[in-house]
Amino acid sequence: MRRTLLLLGCICYCGLVQAMSVTFINPGKVDEVYWLTASRAMQAAADDLGIKLEVLYTERNHPRAVEFARQIIARPKAQQPDYVIFSNDYATGPELLRLFDTAGIHTFMAFSGRGDDKAAESIGLPRQQYRLWLGSLEPHAEDAGYQSAKALIQRARKAGLPRVDGKLQLIAIGGDRSTPSSIHRDAGLRRAVAEARDVALVQEVYAAWNRERGAEQSDWLYQRYPQARMVWAGNDLMAFGAMDSWRKRGGQPGKDAFFSGINTSTEAMQALRDGNLTALSGGHFIAGAWALVMLYDYQRGVDFATEGLELDRPMFTQFTAASAERFMRYYGDLDFSRVDFRRYSKALNPRLKRYNFGFQQLLK
Repeated sequence: MRRTLLLLGCICYCGLVQAMSVTFINPGKVDEVYWLTASRAMQAAADDLGIKLEVLYTERNHPRAVEFARQIIARPKAQQPDYVIFSNDYATGPELLRLFDTAGIHTFMAFSGRGDDKAAESIGLPRQQYRLWLGSLEPHAEDAGYQSAKALIQRARKAGLPRVDGKLQLIAIGGDRSTPSSIHRDAGLRRAVAEARDVALVQEVYAAWNRERGAEQSDWLYQRYPQARMVWAGNDLMAFGAMDSWRKRGGQPGKDAFFSGINTSTEAMQALRDGNLTALSGGHFIAGAWALVMLYDYQRGVDFATEGLELDRPMFTQFTAASAERFMRYYGDLDFSRVDFRRYSKALNPRLKRYNFGFQQLLK
């Protein structure tokens, strides 16, 4: 009996020692709703899958991602994670890949992949130049730009807004010029505008995903384009900044001007339900949790390479007042424990042939 107990104890101990460990270098701030939500969803997935998860926040100071990489590499081998997940925000990806690959640590890009610029060409494809770079998973960001812009335009048409030379004027506030997800959201916006012959995109500026910067940028845009009554924003914070600026001018968002945003913050959901925010696309924060599912399967010999090494999948949903209410009821406290992430694992569900990473399924 004693030998049996010792054997069982040894097995349990070894299982704990060999538990899969992942570090996520979060490019956002610890109190930034979107990136906090992403981390909470990842923690729920990690809890379901028995993964030890560590989250390090760069606080929007992107050189800190490289600092974190060096700190991780400097740890004793036994304290290094099995995998590091990071986002290619502000083109930090190539340096992170170089550092981790040299140190012998597996990596995975989530949220923003390598992009399609010269820097992307220089690093090549996953598992080639950097053999421990396993792959990437990106929300199809063009969907968010397109969905929100199209809904914004449709609402503006119904309102009978003033036109200049027969066209409705639209102002755009993007995140930044280099992050792939920002570039692709902008592409979705431009596709929606190209389809709308009665809409003119008069100017696009960038506000670094920041509310205060969004307010500053929109201040002078309103002066330059006094007939513009549509504002598309690359996230919710910049939309709120533009709305704040409009209110200071005596305007009423949702009545005499229309605004769109991207993300799933409580403030965004409430603004959508109240009618202050006209269009909202979101759900992509779940990408990190799906990345953990993929790495969990990879660890168990079920390689996601069968679906591709650089996955760009639909994750965004266009929220309505009803679905916003449902989201707040299910996840308003950022508790994602009601989602059973084990059911999305191929290793645990051999009949599952293709990953479904859409967010809409989590609202049912």
